[in-house]
Amino acid sequence: MKTAVIGATGLVGRTMMKVLEERNFPVSQLLPAASERSVGKEVVFKGKPVKVVSVMEAVEARPEFAIFSAGASTSRDWAPVFAKNGTVVIDNSSYWRMDKNIPLIVPEINSHVIKKGDRIIANPNCSTIQMVMALAPLHRKYKIKRLVVATYQSVTGTGVKAVTQMENERAGIQGEMVYAHQIDKNCFPHGGTFQSDGYTTEEQKLLDETRKILEDQTIMVTATVVRIPVVGGHSEAVNIEFEKDFDIKDIIQLLSQFPGVVVYDNPGESKYPMPILAHNRDEVFVGRIRRDLSKEKCLNLWIVSDNVRKGAATNAIQIAEYMAANKLY
Repeated sequence: MKTAVIGATGLVGRTMMKVLEERNFPVSQLLPAASERSVGKEVVFKGKPVKVVSVMEAVEARPEFAIFSAGASTSRDWAPVFAKNGTVVIDNSSYWRMDKNIPLIVPEINSHVIKKGDRIIANPNCSTIQMVMALAPLHRKYKIKRLVVATYQSVTGTGVKAVTQMENERAGIQGEMVYAHQIDKNCFPHGGTFQSDGYTTEEQKLLDETRKILEDQTIMVTATVVRIPVVGGHSEAVNIEFEKDFDIKDIIQLLSQFPGVVVYDNPGESKYPMPILAHNRDEVFVGRIRRDLSKEKCLNLWIVSDNVRKGAATNAIQIAEYMAANKLY
């Protein structure tokens, strides 16, 4: 299948091409597309150089799939153009996620909502994906009432320039500042932009997207997003209040049996999920599994995953795989 990657020269775009290669997605022709300043440059796919094309050239090639990671404005302007041309768009930006007519998909959880004829599919936010992967099997059995979430998010979530800022700071080099503050040897409770209610757009996504993916608008969510100076992945401390009481052994079994989730939890041997463990892997790691002793029917989890892979690139490719396997394109 002809496959376009829009935003191919960015951090997530490059990872998307790597995942397409690793998972042997049946690409007959790769169309790496980017902004005009990158057209003509080369990227490597399956060991061979491939020239970067313009987004319009990618549209005109009529690919079966166009996988976007180029920002909300690019997705707003170009996703409908591809879709009108018969291409299935899998969009990693925030632009289409909360559109009631657009499926928001984590394949292990809600691929059943994709219908033949759907031409734009939204990829959820990275921090949402890893959280709902752990929550979905628990919600099905015990029904979640409320979530209290604190995230500890990798600088890779902001992109290459944020990684460069951190590396410059560590090397004592004055460079471009992507964040309002130094990130090395620091952390700050600021992800996305602040809304009038005091929450950030990243925190709002954890509420809105969780409800949509788990198909339950009654779940209450409060979140604090924190950026920390790591590159391996995002970490989340999640406190869950259920409607029904639970057994810890059953919680561990439900998580262990869910595809894509790995229970990594033996504090006595200092075994718990960390970004350095999740880096360059697709699994969602869950540990520090324990009952909240301050309130009935409440559970604490620590959830870690590589935000560039399962949190973005891999999830998008999995959507394409599902649609290809079920001839939904």
